[in-house]
Amino acid sequence: MLANASLLLAFFISSSLPIAATLIITALILSFVYSPLPLFLAASEIFWKVSTEFTLTSIPLFVLLGEILLRSGIAARMYGAVALWLNRLPGGLLHANIGASTLFSATSGSSVATAATIGTVALPEIRRRGYNERLFLGSLAAGGTLGILIPPSIHLIIYGMITNTSVPKLYLAATIPGLMLATLFSLLIVVICLVKPSYGGERIDATWRQRFASLADLVPIILLFFVVIGSIYTGFATPTEAASLGLVFALGLTWWYGRLSLALLHECFVGAMKATAMIMLIVLASYFLNFVLSVIGLSQQLTSFISELGLSPLQTMLVIIAFFVVLGCFLESLSMLVTITPLVAPIVVALGYDPIWFGVILIILLEVALITPPVGINLYVVQAIRGRGSIQDVIAGSLVFVLSMFGLIGLLLAFPEIALWLPTKFSE
Repeated sequence: MLANASLLLAFFISSSLPIAATLIITALILSFVYSPLPLFLAASEIFWKVSTEFTLTSIPLFVLLGEILLRSGIAARMYGAVALWLNRLPGGLLHANIGASTLFSATSGSSVATAATIGTVALPEIRRRGYNERLFLGSLAAGGTLGILIPPSIHLIIYGMITNTSVPKLYLAATIPGLMLATLFSLLIVVICLVKPSYGGERIDATWRQRFASLADLVPIILLFFVVIGSIYTGFATPTEAASLGLVFALGLTWWYGRLSLALLHECFVGAMKATAMIMLIVLASYFLNFVLSVIGLSQQLTSFISELGLSPLQTMLVIIAFFVVLGCFLESLSMLVTITPLVAPIVVALGYDPIWFGVILIILLEVALITPPVGINLYVVQAIRGRGSIQDVIAGSLVFVLSMFGLIGLLLAFPEIALWLPTKFSE
């Protein structure tokens, strides 16, 4: 049964069917073959229950927030300021790509939105400043992945809902690893540019007066971060309410800069509706598939299979990590999150691992999936914005950053306190 289900998923994915359709068709086939009950009759109840989940309301709000920051020009101002402050590091704007992605991730909650926003602002600089194109493209794709790790991450919200884990604690757990990963990205760029100075492009000249003047363009993003995250940890708002507060604040910033108009709002709402529809359809389809897998006993079969391997907890964890890395080459990160997490999370908890810690590990593995071919969605986002050349350039530039992600996973395996220290402190 486990092999047949895997083959079905692989077949439909390779057929270039949309992910949501793949999940639903797989669920229907498995239910007809392995269950005497008409499981499809439960689909409407499952769809209704999931779609009315209060926590998921934050998803369209965060998506709309990202659209507003992009189209209002706030993100472009932020990028310019970050570039002035990081211009002296070997690699120049490559660090600005990572730094701006980190700041934008702290407000958007989405990797696609982060990669698209920073990519739109930064890509014109490649030829103008003489950067190595592949490394520049890779820094945008890799920097964009921070959107699902650094709070307020949409993926962490969904993981918390699936595993009944506290979203505020997940946000705390992801904060230090998120900043560490951004630092590891920059350290990697420094090493590459010291070995190959020509990759670093032309350095931007800036005086200290210009740098301090540019801080005014960073203030809106920093304030927005404190509105969203600060309202959660002061107990003033839930994650969903914090998303709405952030949205109102972003609209206020747009008005302050004189960019608020009906045309801008129309573009933002259309973009947010398209992205939200895609996300929600995948979530609904995945929940139906998980229901079918549970009823036909495949979840229990997977648990038995792993337990019968006779491995130690660490060895089992390494097998799970390898499984996600391979699966991430063929399955989109969100669908992988909602489809595989209900199967794997109980196994990890039974091994004695903390579900909050595993949530951080899982999100990093999903980040790997975002920049590994052939399905890495950030690769296609950056290539679409680039609008020329081959996607092989983006792939080649991105794969080197996977080393940083594996390095962080290794650190988290060796020192779980990296993720668990903040949640422990705040719960005391």
